[in-house]
Amino acid sequence: MATILMTGGGTGGHLAIVDAVKSKLKEHNLIYIGSTRGQDRAWFGDDEDFSSKYFLKSRGVVNQGFLGKIISIFILIKAILKVKKIFKKERVDVVFSVGGYSSAPASLSAVFFGIPLVIHEQNAVLGTLNRLLRPYSKYFISSYEVDSPIHSYPVKYIFFQKARVRDRVKEILFLGGSQGALAINNLALALAPALNERGIKITHQAGEGHLDSVKSAYEEMGIEAEVFGFSRDIPNFMARADFAIARAGASTLWELVANALPTLFIPYPYAVKDHQYYNAKFLVDKNLAWLKREDDLNHYDILKLFDEDLNRISRGLMEVLLPNGAKEIAKLIESVAK
Repeated sequence: MATILMTGGGTGGHLAIVDAVKSKLKEHNLIYIGSTRGQDRAWFGDDEDFSSKYFLKSRGVVNQGFLGKIISIFILIKAILKVKKIFKKERVDVVFSVGGYSSAPASLSAVFFGIPLVIHEQNAVLGTLNRLLRPYSKYFISSYEVDSPIHSYPVKYIFFQKARVRDRVKEILFLGGSQGALAINNLALALAPALNERGIKITHQAGEGHLDSVKSAYEEMGIEAEVFGFSRDIPNFMARADFAIARAGASTLWELVANALPTLFIPYPYAVKDHQYYNAKFLVDKNLAWLKREDDLNHYDILKLFDEDLNRISRGLMEVLLPNGAKEIAKLIESVAK
């Protein structure tokens, strides 16, 4: 039995990868190092799959002013010294990092103290830390790169289970994430009358903070819509839908692929290095999705997408991703631990 330390997070996209991969490593001793910031503790604070969990004070360095960078580096050095003690106490065999500022102390410590490092990069554009540590990693995994040892993305099997081929749009799913996306909310409400006329059912993730206002807007129009904020029922919402309009965060994108759901992606314009745009472009270049900037949205053009060959796109998406990404990554980590 190996001791495998998993690290990284801050956002649900990173943490979903940890969650999927750890489910395939339960016969090993699993340790988690995350941050006191972000969503790390909410995801894994009570998770019994990890024998030990450490939440360290950490924060990003890149997007800080001069003084902010100095403070962040000082915080990072203190965290690295703590990780060194954790490595010794837990007798760590391998570190698996999914990136994000939460991963910095453990990932850098792995390089400094000679622990094998396996990195998973979730986005088409490399994060700053992952790009820095890539040359020092044992393996660097990316679903977008030809020379990656593994191309399958770690998506939960339920999304594959519920996949189906779409032929025509009877239900549409607007996905703005649990925090919501104002541009997608506004677009959904603007399209609602035309969708209603066509008899298309509307399911809309408006975000917790926008829930009441969006519900009221539909009620004022006299249009029935299923509106929600945060939900763990996303696999079923995707399974019911025939078309989606969504942001292009990596986990959401690959879940939509796994479900074979034709999607128009509207990337978050302020994402670091515009990575959501390039995530979606990976599918657009294969002619398996559509991509629009927030400033380029045209209601008439979007309605025309419903007349595209959805059957071809659904079948094409089924060829892009195999339902074994988490298992493949787990095996690779195990091989390094040995």
